[in-house]
Amino acid sequence: MKFTNAEKLIVTMLADLHEKLEIETVDTRLIKQAIYSNNTWALSWELPVMVGDSSEPTPPEVILVADILDMWSFIEKAYERFNETEKSSLQAKASLLGNQIEFVGFDGNNESQYMSIANFLIKEMKRFTRFADRELNSHCPVIDSYRRMLREFLLIRPKLIDRSLSVDEMAKVLSARRNSSF
Repeated sequence: MKFTNAEKLIVTMLADLHEKLEIETVDTRLIKQAIYSNNTWALSWELPVMVGDSSEPTPPEVILVADILDMWSFIEKAYERFNETEKSSLQAKASLLGNQIEFVGFDGNNESQYMSIANFLIKEMKRFTRFADRELNSHCPVIDSYRRMLREFLLIRPKLIDRSLSVDEMAKVLSARRNSSF
């Protein structure tokens, strides 16, 4: 959904009017944030009744970020449930560097579009709230690693109804972080 500058101004004025009149049927803060941050895809996600189905598909970058956040949610939740034996097994199978298994965000310098989408999903739309208190700036490029991990995860994802990742599944996903061409 693209807005001209005039349309942005009109929508913002209407949102301000709603706020001034204390009409609480619409999340005007979200509307303004979506427009000003160019995350207008969020309007059809959060306000489908008002906006209707967008004729534009969700941008592929948004789908990618949502899939990455979903993957990391599964990874972190499973790791938290692992006992020490399972963590040691994972360490050996995935050749991990250290015991920190957590989503670190995207590179603020080189992957700012992905970082912006993640921030909007998490902080404005209140999705993937487990990451809400994080900085989300990895300070180094990670998107290629996440894409490799995601390829493995998406093969497993349909099997994760009512269960967590196993040690072997997680090892497979985490091992994909490394670029096999090195």
